Amino acid sequence: MRAVICRAYGGPEHLEIVDRPLPAPGQGEIRVGLCAGTVSAGDWRIRSLSVPRGYGLVVRMAFGWSGPRNPLLGTAFSGVVEAVGEDVTRFAVGDEVFGSTGSAMGAHAEAVVLPEAGAVVHKPHVLSHGQAAALPFGAITALQFLRDKGRLKQGQRLCVVGASGAVGVAAVQIGRAMRARVTAVCSAANADLVRDLGAHEVIAHDEEAPFTREGYYDVILDAVGTAPLGLRMRALAPKGRLLLVYAGLGTEIGARFIRRGGRRAKSGVATETRADMEEIARLVEAGDLRAVIDSRYRLSEIAQAYDRVATGRKRGAVVLLPDEV
Repeated sequence: MRAVICRAYGGPEHLEIVDRPLPAPGQGEIRVGLCAGTVSAGDWRIRSLSVPRGYGLVVRMAFGWSGPRNPLLGTAFSGVVEAVGEDVTRFAVGDEVFGSTGSAMGAHAEAVVLPEAGAVVHKPHVLSHGQAAALPFGAITALQFLRDKGRLKQGQRLCVVGASGAVGVAAVQIGRAMRARVTAVCSAANADLVRDLGAHEVIAHDEEAPFTREGYYDVILDAVGTAPLGLRMRALAPKGRLLLVYAGLGTEIGARFIRRGGRRAKSGVATETRADMEEIARLVEAGDLRAVIDSRYRLSEIAQAYDRVATGRKRGAVVLLPDEV
């Protein structure tokens, strides 16, 4: 199979397309032939080491010092089960599935092996493979931050900052499905997109300041992390939660000491689970969640796909397709 490996941190010149043996599934594992994947902001940060301030050493220790220890990146995928190992009961050859490999990565290839108990579920028929692959990275993050860290409730005021990115478009829709009143912060160019996704109100950050109302939001999900911490905290209602999807180490440390009126900031990373993939599929089938695709590239064009992510201006997900599709 063809696969893309990254031998060192830095620019896309470190990416190389190679031929690798087709992996065989072991006991309890399945092999999925990939019909689509994505290049996410997470993939780009690991490949380029463009991480929040203060986290460079942490990432090197976790993923590899001079380059990724596992050079085959990529997490989100959609495809068809090609082979199953012993004792597999959830899937059969020919099943269409989608999901995420998480920290194991490996999805920038023509096939991937993962446990059948992992974050993989049957693909809803209403989704194309490209649409299905566009969902896991942003939707898993948005779901876990809003539900688990933010404890978002019906009727609460939610502000999504960076509402047109992969996490943001999912957060707007999931927040709406949770019956919150959603304010989306994005550029004026993307205002119509987030309104169409269900935002009740849109603030164009290039035309007006987003945090002028003090004590207003019950939950702020910030996927961008550029506004001053104090300004975001003051915009929270008493007992409100600021969810830091993207933040430097100094901001995260400082946020731990700001708890005026019960306001709290929470951060962390999302962990891919089968249960949350099933919830994403349910939201899709209920009509509450749809994919937003910024652009599509072939596997052989992966450097251009990474360049698109690096602009910071993508709308939704950058999808990666096999060359023969």
